[in-house]
Amino acid sequence: MDEVELFESVPNFSEGRDPSVIDAVAAASSPLHMLDVDPDPDHHRVVISLAGVRERLLDGLVNAIARAAEKIDLRTHAGVHPRVGAADVVPIVPLGQTSLDACREVARAVGDRVWTELQIPVYFYGHGAEWTLADIRNGRAQPDLGGPELHPSAGAVCIGARSPLVAFNVLLAGVTVPEARGLARSLREARSGIRGVQALAFELPGGILQLSMNLFRVDETPPAAVLDTLRRRGVAVRSYEVVGLCPAAAANEAADGKLLEGRIGAAVAREGARRCHERGGDEHAALADRLDAEASSLSALGTGQSDILAGAERCAALAPVLKAAGVLDGELESLALVAARGLRQAVRADTLAAYTVRVTALDRRLSRSP
Repeated sequence: MDEVELFESVPNFSEGRDPSVIDAVAAASSPLHMLDVDPDPDHHRVVISLAGVRERLLDGLVNAIARAAEKIDLRTHAGVHPRVGAADVVPIVPLGQTSLDACREVARAVGDRVWTELQIPVYFYGHGAEWTLADIRNGRAQPDLGGPELHPSAGAVCIGARSPLVAFNVLLAGVTVPEARGLARSLREARSGIRGVQALAFELPGGILQLSMNLFRVDETPPAAVLDTLRRRGVAVRSYEVVGLCPAAAANEAADGKLLEGRIGAAVAREGARRCHERGGDEHAALADRLDAEASSLSALGTGQSDILAGAERCAALAPVLKAAGVLDGELESLALVAARGLRQAVRADTLAAYTVRVTALDRRLSRSP
């Protein structure tokens, strides 16, 4: 099979406290493969990670945005994170060989449907767009579709194409609010700080101060590099976390169980199990049980090098197993390949030297894939 065009989307919805609302919004995206749901009650926000082909993406995102508009009323919303909409930010991110231009096309198509079908104004941001999120949140932009008045309860939706990034939060110790805000400013690439860093400082309940960062050049500035910078500056760090998922090549221990590629592999195994159950029969039922177990294991994949190498091997094995079971299609094959290749790229030179035979076999298998 030829490799198909794949996308990730990581919509941010303005609800982080009511599980019933979060579940309803997540369920509405069901045409897509669900990778992760990560709510934050302090930010009053949930980040949902989804993946799939173009057609699934369009339907799943519009359905989820519609459900968010139905369930979330910004007039009664309060959280520390800035927002303009119930479905606040909807990034479209390339997976595999997909281009940013293709993501921009999808963003436009989603935006057109949101305005036409839901009458919620849309801002376009990111690749190929006039606005940045900062422009929109600071009132320097007008909606590209609809407006100038926003929807009374749902606000507007910011939709755009962007490259992969890591959302990374750090809790600080021993600093004041002005010091935390000054630190955030000093870290921003836009202020001649660290390349690939956007940063805000928030005061959470209990007086806890948080650096909330987007690391948008993860190949240059992964979470570990930010932590090194903070430590060199003498900043006391209480704890840190990845929000949503993290590419394996950029991961540190904060991403244990939150590896993007592990979750993609898990989604492939989970969908394969569902299809095997549909096929029926003892053999398919037994395979479905094994695939469900594999999905749970891959979802929790750790960031250690032995875990990453084993994860790459396991993801590479998914397509042949599903093909033998008669449940493989181009989307699942391509997703499994994206997962395996991403994990393989995260294998360090010292691991390669220690496991030459295994890595050579893995590379041979991946080279035969589309």
